[in-house]
Amino acid sequence: MSVAKTPLSLYVNGQNTGPIDVPDGLMMLDFLNEYLNLTGTRLGCGIGVCHACTVIVDLPDGRSEEMRTCVASAHSFAGKSIRTIEAHARRDAHGRLTLSPVQQAFIEHFAFQCGYCTSGFVNGATVLIERLRREPVAREDVERTIMDALDPHICRCTGYVRYYEAVRELIVTTPGLVKG
Repeated sequence: MSVAKTPLSLYVNGQNTGPIDVPDGLMMLDFLNEYLNLTGTRLGCGIGVCHACTVIVDLPDGRSEEMRTCVASAHSFAGKSIRTIEAHARRDAHGRLTLSPVQQAFIEHFAFQCGYCTSGFVNGATVLIERLRREPVAREDVERTIMDALDPHICRCTGYVRYYEAVRELIVTTPGLVKG
């Protein structure tokens, strides 16, 4: 008996991907890891609770949202534009690497221990920062906003304090994210 396959096309990290024949029911996490060799998206719990497998989905209206890949089939991403952790840092013409503001803040705050959950936290924090660029938050609501955005992410090493400190500093020092 053979496994049924259906062609899949989508945009991954700014690149058109596909069509690729992908088994029906294959989880997006497995597609990223096994078909595209993008291994920064991690399997944590396998049931969509820990958010280690989070990627960013860029919506047609310019907004972005988080989506867990361990509980979503690859075909549910058909036609969508997604960003994985591999899309955050950039290399210049000389090959020098520049980290995203979120990645840089995490390093400056030593905001990770084993690093397993870090890609999910980077993607979650990035979605938050992008939302605040469109809809700045009142200064008195910064803490609650960070908690609401990052609370679903689980860190088994208990690195929460440093993750939250890094995001807080990034929010309050980046012009236009906080009003008032």
